[in-house]
Amino acid sequence: MSATDVYRAPALSPEGATVERHWRDLAARRRLYTIGGLVFLLLALSGSLWFANETNAGKFFDRLPHVADFFGELKPRDWFDPVRALFDLPSPYDDGSLKFDYPEGRVYLTQSIYIPEYFHRMIETLNIALFSTLVGATFGFLLCFFAAGNITASRWLRFATRRFLEIVRAFPEIVIAGFFLAIFSLGPIPAIIAVSIHTIGALGKMFFEVVENADMKPEEGLRAVGANWVERVWFGIVPQVLPNFMSYFLLRFEINVRASTILGAVGAGGIGESLRLSIGRGHEAKTIAIVFLLFCTIVAVDQFSAWLRHRLVGRQAFAYGRGE
Repeated sequence: MSATDVYRAPALSPEGATVERHWRDLAARRRLYTIGGLVFLLLALSGSLWFANETNAGKFFDRLPHVADFFGELKPRDWFDPVRALFDLPSPYDDGSLKFDYPEGRVYLTQSIYIPEYFHRMIETLNIALFSTLVGATFGFLLCFFAAGNITASRWLRFATRRFLEIVRAFPEIVIAGFFLAIFSLGPIPAIIAVSIHTIGALGKMFFEVVENADMKPEEGLRAVGANWVERVWFGIVPQVLPNFMSYFLLRFEINVRASTILGAVGAGGIGESLRLSIGRGHEAKTIAIVFLLFCTIVAVDQFSAWLRHRLVGRQAFAYGRGE
């Protein structure tokens, strides 16, 4: 073959040509969808910015460069003052106002031993989250088996259970809490009820999806030897799904810690209420102390959940790809 010869690929068979033509059509359609999606996203973003500007009387774009001003205003008089606020230590700048009354929030256990106010508030938030998660997981566990198609034969029972789970998780916690705040007034009780109700719906859905993916051979074996419905579920299904249930429980607990903090900002108790008051009053040291405590708590809860999940599921489940 001379240098001037040009290599030519062999002609495709009719079947190969059909496959290539079909592939080209799919590629062109994918490009069209991608371009259309990007154009739609750009239009939606532009419309959102326009709406934000109009609802703020045309001041949205004018105030946008000043977003960082809030963080600049959080600078305390000295950087040890947030530590004093966190541990309720006297401040040298105390002028009798609420801004520096750190020792006033102490919760005394004895005459000399006390819990700092924000630690006590954080414990209250964790209690709301933990109790709500336990209540939600209990009812979600009981209801998930009635919603699973491979366990419950009655179509109407499955339909009613699934619709109930959809209804109780359809409303955000803050909406439910607002309703119960009008009934029970301020305090942690509305937060507990709101988070529990939403957790029932969320965990119930995740639980019954896990149940529907379970291996049915143990259940069939138990049925063959005459086990009733409760025995088949308890001995044939629960041992399979329990590790996933615990994993979802721990994940939901992390979510509920954040939800309980938000609910505290609307009067449902806990650390969220203290954060709202400190920001609204312009108390820089208190705000920094609360944010730091929230960050440390969330990290601690996340690490504890990961450790407990490893203990429950087994480290071998997380060893893939690490040569273990």
